[in-house]
Amino acid sequence: MSAALTDAQKRERIARRVAKELQDGYYVNLGIGIPTMVPNFVPAGLEVIIQSENGMLGVGPYPKEGEEDPDLINAGKETVTEIQGTSYFSSAESFAMIRGGHIDLSVLGAMEVDESGDLANWMVPGKMVKGMGGAMDLVASARRVIIAMEHTTKKGAHKILPKCTLPITGLKVVDTIITEMAVIRVTPRGFVLLEIAPDTTAEEVQKATGAKLHLEQPVRTMALD
Repeated sequence: MSAALTDAQKRERIARRVAKELQDGYYVNLGIGIPTMVPNFVPAGLEVIIQSENGMLGVGPYPKEGEEDPDLINAGKETVTEIQGTSYFSSAESFAMIRGGHIDLSVLGAMEVDESGDLANWMVPGKMVKGMGGAMDLVASARRVIIAMEHTTKKGAHKILPKCTLPITGLKVVDTIITEMAVIRVTPRGFVLLEIAPDTTAEEVQKATGAKLHLEQPVRTMALD
């Protein structure tokens, strides 16, 4: 990349691009991490209902400093705001909503994604984990799954691979991957590079990717505004 981005800049770029995938009337679930930033960038005039599996339907953007309400939190235990018409319910009802197929789009983080659309995002063998959370329910039940993640690990290792090496969350579940470098679609022929960030090239994206990328012609510049 022509200019090194900070971690915060990478996360914001990814969240901004994910927000452009939202459509009017969508019911959306956002995973912990980068996905929870998406409400800050929902386009004006777009009605999107964000669900949090801890029992909230109608999650708004992060609150301004000094306006936090400790009783309003998302699944990642971050303080959030509510939109007009927000409703609250038990965790059992929340998962009934997810398992019932009522979520149009789920946006999740990942440790690995492979060419088949397999996802690994819940544990690393040998490391302590609190549990799988709602990820397995979400990838099995949401109509579409987008992965929002940094393109490589902190050490520069590939996260987009021919085959996942970590324990699987779901098989053939990922539709699209959005990183700070690119937008990649999972297709029957493998990964298709749809967009690249304005400060990178298709060659740099391929170098940072552990599997072959097929190029959509022409490869577009990622829309971030």
